[in-house]
Amino acid sequence: MKVFFRRIHLYLGLAAGLVITISCITGALLVFEKELTEAFNHDRYYVQPAGNRLPLDEIAAGVKKQVPGAGISRIQVFADPARTLAVVLDEKKGGKENKAAGEGKKQPAKPGGEKGKKEKGGRTAYVNPYTGKIIELYSYQKTFYYRIFSLHRWLLAGDTGKMITGISTLIFFFILLTGIILWWPKTRNILRQRLKVKWDSGWKRINHDMHIVLGFYTSLFLFVSVFTGLTWSFEWFNKGMYAALGTSPKAMEAPASVADTAATHSTISYEAALAQVKQQAPDAVYYSLSAPKDKDTAAAFTVSLLPAGALHEGATTTYYLDQFSGKVLQSQTFAERNLGQKIRGTIKPLHTGSIFGMPSKIFALILALLGATFPTTGTILWINRTMKKKKPRKVVLRAAA
Repeated sequence: MKVFFRRIHLYLGLAAGLVITISCITGALLVFEKELTEAFNHDRYYVQPAGNRLPLDEIAAGVKKQVPGAGISRIQVFADPARTLAVVLDEKKGGKENKAAGEGKKQPAKPGGEKGKKEKGGRTAYVNPYTGKIIELYSYQKTFYYRIFSLHRWLLAGDTGKMITGISTLIFFFILLTGIILWWPKTRNILRQRLKVKWDSGWKRINHDMHIVLGFYTSLFLFVSVFTGLTWSFEWFNKGMYAALGTSPKAMEAPASVADTAATHSTISYEAALAQVKQQAPDAVYYSLSAPKDKDTAAAFTVSLLPAGALHEGATTTYYLDQFSGKVLQSQTFAERNLGQKIRGTIKPLHTGSIFGMPSKIFALILALLGATFPTTGTILWINRTMKKKKPRKVVLRAAA
């Protein structure tokens, strides 16, 4: 059985090794994407506070003037007075609505942009909250990190690349599984050998230990990365997971606004919506406000926020306000979500390593870099074993001659 699993482990590794290496290296580059992007583009995200912030509605009107033809999809306000406002634009091009994806939205609706297909994505206007001036019109799809993300998710090859990446991720799952079976020791002496890297040995032994010993230590965490990655790669895997748990990832249905026939039917302002939610949650890290679309009198005014001290970036709270009266119709904290919704909100922080902040990000970086080495160390290990088996045969042939 060991021989059987060793062959399966080897053949799967040779088949998907290159894609696994690319995925791990690009994943490592993406771990600190937010921090590096803000560091190298400081003026996009930070300004010098100067007095009181302008009203959000005045800022929204100013953005529309500075970007003719654009609507407002969402306004993100940060608690930090030095942060710029992120105004996600709703732009129309070629007669078709092109909804903005916003900051941090990394996946187009259909990953076929590399093949020339039209991508859904828009721009974000970073605005000085004290002057109303747009500092930069930002499009994620035009950045270096978007190329890295595209390479990570679909190898810059659209739907075909996405399928290859997904299959390679599934193969990686079985590589890890067979690796654990092969690692499992028969005796205590072997167990001790497989728990420690002998750094003072020759390069072949170090390569052996880096593959087997470090592979064992990282396997559990790589299982998590692979599992969360599969939920994005295959719809059947995603649906199957929720079905097995007997839960649903669907978000709570938004309640409807109630129009007063005696009223003017005017929608509340951004500033009024923010003030209403701040009464309920005054210390959020940020507030993201989305007004109903024009003429949609049944829709609610939506405000999402990240509470101070939240478990992770996906642990947001959502408020639904009546668009006419501003009354809170319904709210939902992360703790109030069902199991499926909680899993959905946790998958990305788990996969990217941001689940526990900076410590888990550093760990995720190390994990990804180690994951990138295993196809190489495994190939070298196979070559060394193959050469070792061939050597005695040559000696026998010479003796016979």
